[in-house]
Amino acid sequence: MVAQTIPVDDFDLVIIGGTGDLAKRKILPSLYRRVCAGQMPENARIIAAARSDFSQQDYKDFIRQALEDFVKSKKRNKKKIETFLERLTYIKLDATGIEGWKELSQSLRAGAVHAFYFSVGPSLFAPLAERLMKHKITDENTRIVVEKPFGRDLASAQSLNAVLARCFREDQIFRIDHYLGKETVQNLMALRFANALFEPLWNSQHIDHVQITVSESLGVEGRGAYYDKSGAMRDMMQNHLMQLFCLTAMEPPAVFDAASVRDEKLKVIKALDPILEGDMVRGQYRSDENGDSYQNESGNPASTTESYIALKANLSNWRWVGTPFYLRTGKKLRNRMSEIAIVFKDPPHSIFEDSQDLKGNVLTIRLQPDEGINLSMTIKEPGPGGMRLTEVPLDMSFADALGEDEADMPDAYERLIMDVIRGNQTLFMRGDEVEAAWAWVDPIIKAWEKSGAKPAQYDPGSNGPDDSLMLLHKDGRRWREIT
Repeated sequence: MVAQTIPVDDFDLVIIGGTGDLAKRKILPSLYRRVCAGQMPENARIIAAARSDFSQQDYKDFIRQALEDFVKSKKRNKKKIETFLERLTYIKLDATGIEGWKELSQSLRAGAVHAFYFSVGPSLFAPLAERLMKHKITDENTRIVVEKPFGRDLASAQSLNAVLARCFREDQIFRIDHYLGKETVQNLMALRFANALFEPLWNSQHIDHVQITVSESLGVEGRGAYYDKSGAMRDMMQNHLMQLFCLTAMEPPAVFDAASVRDEKLKVIKALDPILEGDMVRGQYRSDENGDSYQNESGNPASTTESYIALKANLSNWRWVGTPFYLRTGKKLRNRMSEIAIVFKDPPHSIFEDSQDLKGNVLTIRLQPDEGINLSMTIKEPGPGGMRLTEVPLDMSFADALGEDEADMPDAYERLIMDVIRGNQTLFMRGDEVEAAWAWVDPIIKAWEKSGAKPAQYDPGSNGPDDSLMLLHKDGRRWREIT
């Protein structure tokens, strides 16, 4: 199986915040890999803009080191690195002032796609959009890429949407969520809508419940000050897990295009029931063996911000009524893992004597690590001595199925940045979708703040607080192990 590389139009990509952590860890290494794949046009250019006093050579040396640090050794090629660095230009720019904007305007080529990646803090999104318009840097081919968090509540998201709408058309705004660029997430849509096997079973008649887990083994560490103002609900649940939830629960779109896919995702959010008080659990990790608790790492000894959130969500529509979705995410859990588990109902009647301990079929879509798809099946245990049943996996690990080289999947940012250049918004969030998600989340956060309740404590390296176990136990279910 050979991956097909589709060329894109000539472009100038401006990374505002080009010296920041996201730029050096993700954006620029992703662009380098697209050069290696032969996808980037020969004349395409990358313009980095930031406040640092870098000369052109200083910046290229800075990015050369970033490629050494964040690109796998087998993907590094000295000749291609130098070719990539030749495409880079650095401009000193004041995002809230006047310095650099004239130089930026003059550096853009007529006729090329102009994409502006706002790789900066969210407080600068609106000022940057207004300055691009003020300095007349925008045109019909302009696109802007806005990172999360897109607002911190419904009011701020609506305010930001209003500013962006004054400066750009909706089809020029790309609200990026890198989870949607993951190969396995896109395979979820292919699994559902390109195979007749699963879609007839994808409903409450056949599915007992769904579990969506995004767990991290690390704590907040260097992001403590930022994270303490957001928490797991704002940082992960409102965006990443909500997107996975929508793709799992949505109806088949009429066609696979941006408008149709995003229309169906919006319908899912609007069908969500309000969360009941007993259907959610907040947690915060306590000290580990080094004495590093959440409160220590966040720099706030009195913090009541959650580092873990689990909740039970219900949809009021024909497909899913009666089938709960259990979502959880947290820091300093047992392992780093992201998966969607579709737990099917047990057979209505078992004809086998020794089948009491067997579970129903589970379809697992693994996002990280070890990307792949697994379906647990019940079969007869080999050998004589009667009909003994056992559970075995039908396993499609990308590494095993495609080979190690083919399974070295492009980073999510590679796919998404190229989609920006193409103008394809299918894997990006629309403004009304973002606002609908905040409208569902806001009452939950406000209820917490009003109650003043502290999050439950949990041990680092565990599956989360004990209270979260009861979330499923009271329904006669249990969480899957974080492995």
